Amino acid sequence: MAYICSLIKTITKMKKVTLLLLAIFTFTFVNAQTNKEEIDLMQSVFGMEKKAMVAEYVKVDPAQADAFWNLYDEYETARKELGKKRIALLDQYAENYDKMTNETAEKWTTDLISLGSQTDKLLVSYYKKIKKATNPVVAAQFYQLEGYILSGIRVTILEQLPLPDVK
Repeated sequence: MAYICSLIKTITKMKKVTLLLLAIFTFTFVNAQTNKEEIDLMQSVFGMEKKAMVAEYVKVDPAQADAFWNLYDEYETARKELGKKRIALLDQYAENYDKMTNETAEKWTTDLISLGSQTDKLLVSYYKKIKKATNPVVAAQFYQLEGYILSGIRVTILEQLPLPDVK
């Protein structure tokens, strides 16, 4: 029963994060052009919510906590840079989805695929670093939670994107 209650709490928190992501995405897509300060603010709010969730669900031994959180902060810094690239791609899409040529559709999709690969490689890289600095269970918890969040981001974005009109 305790496991089910914990699972329900996790799903509820994930829904809150998904709603936050949806709000960020909608703001970005509706406003098309976002400035650096807006992006930094959105990422900061999301980052704080996410870090609190990680602290709750990734069970780090106190002796390994400094090593874990230092690596987590490094990971987040790199992930945020990739996030800024994703936002720039979404800005491009917002400006062009209704008038895409085959060439712009190809470039945008190729760039999005590349960015997804970079994000996945970053996650795997930090899974290995965290495993080495802590233990395989902590690394698996980090990997699973982060994978869930990244998947939620991807699904949220794809659900909101209108299909392009090729011109």
